[in-house]
Amino acid sequence: MQQRVKKKSSSSKKAAGSRAGAQKTGPSRAPIAGSKVHKVFVLDTNVLLHDPRAMFSFEDNDVVIPIYVVEEIDTFKKDLSELGRNARQVSRYLDQLRQDGSLAMGVKLDRGGKLRVATTHLALPEEVSMDRGQDSKIMAVALELTILNKKGPSRVVFITKDTNLRIRADAIGIYTEDFDADGVVIDDIYKGWQEVDVDGPQVDQFYADGTITLPDPYYAPNEYVVLRDKEKATRTALGRARLDAEAQVTRLTPLDPYKAGVWGIRPKNREQHFALDALLDDNIKLVTLVGKAGSGKTLLAIAAGLAKVTDQNVFQRLLVSRPIFPLGKDLGYLPGDVEEKLNPWMQPIFDNIEFLMGLTQKEKKRGRSHKELIDLGIVQIEPLTYIRGRSIPAQYMIVDEAQNLTPHEVKTIISRAGEGTKIVLTGDPYQIDNPYVDQTNNGLIHVVNRFRSEKIAAHIVLAKGERSELAEIAANLL
Repeated sequence: MQQRVKKKSSSSKKAAGSRAGAQKTGPSRAPIAGSKVHKVFVLDTNVLLHDPRAMFSFEDNDVVIPIYVVEEIDTFKKDLSELGRNARQVSRYLDQLRQDGSLAMGVKLDRGGKLRVATTHLALPEEVSMDRGQDSKIMAVALELTILNKKGPSRVVFITKDTNLRIRADAIGIYTEDFDADGVVIDDIYKGWQEVDVDGPQVDQFYADGTITLPDPYYAPNEYVVLRDKEKATRTALGRARLDAEAQVTRLTPLDPYKAGVWGIRPKNREQHFALDALLDDNIKLVTLVGKAGSGKTLLAIAAGLAKVTDQNVFQRLLVSRPIFPLGKDLGYLPGDVEEKLNPWMQPIFDNIEFLMGLTQKEKKRGRSHKELIDLGIVQIEPLTYIRGRSIPAQYMIVDEAQNLTPHEVKTIISRAGEGTKIVLTGDPYQIDNPYVDQTNNGLIHVVNRFRSEKIAAHIVLAKGERSELAEIAANLL
């Protein structure tokens, strides 16, 4: 049965022990991953809601799901959201496993371990129980198994994405780890570009010949390069690495200087230059832009999209969307039709469009706005809620704030792309409003990692803010 639901090959899910802010300390905190010791993994509710297939992801070790997790899963099953979908999938998996044996005794998994649903009558120490209902009961299951296996051949590991629960568990001697599907450290994310130091004559050769052979034998497809003179660091050249398959070497080709601008926008730094090149290249079908507030991600994407739709007629329209997550307290239900409900969420997009249109204050007072482009069919606002099942051909699609999407939601969006469609994902993994994803497992970072080696994809990290001096200082200090 498990062949139908088995997760793609993966070692046991890496814990946050290798990640900033969740490292283990002390001599007894040797990393679990890769150890030869047999392990018993106790899963928290949030792990299964994050990834329903997590129960099949621990190689030949045993998996225990506390009955209280099943009870919590049940409360989500009617939700018409990603959490509801995941909750229902967890229930299906467990019901299929139940047909192969008793969940109380343990059902054998394809990779050698067993999965069972457990209960306990053990009470937690009063200091850490904190009367928090299911959390304490789930942790009590892990504690009981830890006590029973203290001198046995197995090591118990409590897996939860709840930071405070990991702290409480650690305080009473339960070995605990985060659940991280990809094991990515946010600071180590692929930047999409790198600097290469060369001799001065090679920079001259690049300008003269329009190409140069790069010294490093491997560059990711569509990776950008800053060619820098070893003797004079301020003397640089920008290009994109391209594999010459016939000669089996990687060559650097120069970028368009964009002196005329794109809808009035010219790149202000090298990262923006790289981003514009990727956004305007029709052979690149997927672009991911990661950067802090004010780095120009959204503005560049919209400018490139408008240029492709209106000036070059490559795409039928510019399709723009963003996940709906409020900052601070939600205002509740909004009146009106779909367009009116979306207006508050899409206002940052509208601001960028009106900036690119070059509207003066007088023109805005006379009623000119972004609606002109919407009425002409050049721009369309698309709610992600209704995107499942659609096919979107020949459109330039921008998904802003993509860091708030789950990997499954991003898969749903990208798989909607029809023939001739280009998709741009923008976001900042340090500004996440979705409580069920974090800096390393959100949909945006997931796409960056999975598409790094694909020829139809490009990725750029924009490091410098260009919105204003105040915005840049705030982004760095606050």
